[in-house]
Amino acid sequence: MGTDSRAALLALALAATAYSQVLGRGGRGRTPPTPKAAAPVDFTGYWVSVVTEDWRWRMVTPIKGDFASIPLNAEGYKAGDAWDPARDEAAGLQCKSYGAAAILRVPGRLHITWQDDTTLRIDTDAGQQTRLLHFGPKPVELPQPSWQGYSAAQWEQPLRGSGAPQAGLGAIRVGTQGRSLEVVTTALRPGYYRKNGPPYSANAVLKEYFDLSLERSGDTWFVVTTIVEDPQYLVEPFVTSTNFKKESNGSKWSPTPCTSR
Repeated sequence: MGTDSRAALLALALAATAYSQVLGRGGRGRTPPTPKAAAPVDFTGYWVSVVTEDWRWRMVTPIKGDFASIPLNAEGYKAGDAWDPARDEAAGLQCKSYGAAAILRVPGRLHITWQDDTTLRIDTDAGQQTRLLHFGPKPVELPQPSWQGYSAAQWEQPLRGSGAPQAGLGAIRVGTQGRSLEVVTTALRPGYYRKNGPPYSANAVLKEYFDLSLERSGDTWFVVTTIVEDPQYLVEPFVTSTNFKKESNGSKWSPTPCTSR
């Protein structure tokens, strides 16, 4: 066998070895799992909001001009002071306080399912809204603005350890990541953070971080940290955290339409 032939055979052998090593390391070269299959945690099921903060603004409609804790600028205060629920009703805008930037603060229940392998769906009984969290590349052109906008989602990196809780802590973080799910929502219709009219604009950007945990009691909870950036009406980002507890079934699911009062 000539030198050239031996060199060619050696090259083929080395290539085959390298390819087998690639396949053996984490499945490179294979079709990656879908976002549904790759989910480090399971958010599906029925959930009820547990109002642990801002009770006076969430459980009842605040009085006109009560925008405490929302970092509105002068333009935001002016727009909020012009709130008129009768005008909103006449214009068919009863859902202005049920948009994506506010809906998870509305007391009620969520039903979370996978609509398909790349879309996580959140239905609310309060206001009968549907949010779709899209994994994968954004479309070249976003859809027309809507109450729920366009939500891009990803399982958040980097990886972190899980394991048992430290001494004295009562919950175990689920999955191998910190905050489990990151969502960024744009293409929003202008809406309200609360029913009494504190506004967010069409340029608002909503960022959310969902984190699931198991309690020692056996209960499952998630907390969503919400950050709204809106230079038109805010002097700084508006940050809230909202808690949900998992229910065993949908027996308490009670769809109700949007109301402006």
